[in-house]
Amino acid sequence: MSEGYTQDGYVIRNIHRDEADVYWPFRLEALKTHPEAFGASFELSIQIPMNEVQERIHNEPDDYILGAYTTEGALAGMMGFKREYGLKLRHKGMIWGVYVTPQYRGNGLASRLLQEVLDRGRHLEGIKQINLSVVTTNESARRLYERYGFEVYGIERNALEVNGQGYDEAHMNYFYTEQSTSIEDGSTGGVL
Repeated sequence: MSEGYTQDGYVIRNIHRDEADVYWPFRLEALKTHPEAFGASFELSIQIPMNEVQERIHNEPDDYILGAYTTEGALAGMMGFKREYGLKLRHKGMIWGVYVTPQYRGNGLASRLLQEVLDRGRHLEGIKQINLSVVTTNESARRLYERYGFEVYGIERNALEVNGQGYDEAHMNYFYTEQSTSIEDGSTGGVL
């Protein structure tokens, strides 16, 4: 889908570098309120200067942060995507930094972001799979990914440690197949 489309009252588009002042507090909120869900920590991230934050925001077809904005312009959700580098790894992409603020949860916003990332991936030459990791205690996120065809290929025990408590992560991947491209034509095939 093209960047900047509106769906169900949300504008789905890439976050741009000049929006770092909106994106970064949102990212810090995610890290602070759900430290078990992210490899990055709030404590170290809050020290990153804004110019470095801006440098981390890319707007390439294979490296971007997708934002879901309300019609009033508030950032309600985000999902990062990055293609792997290296000749032997470029067939893979990675989803990272998924977060929907609590007031907008439960209305399918994460699903819309995920669908957009998968649709964009179909148009990236050579992409064959997308990987992600999700903490095993986040059952709703895991179920969402499974509905879209992601499969668990391993559980990393004690992948993250927060305040002395270990959290396991499920490593999941999605493979593009001829069947998965049928979603692109607008039919959901029971996915949603």
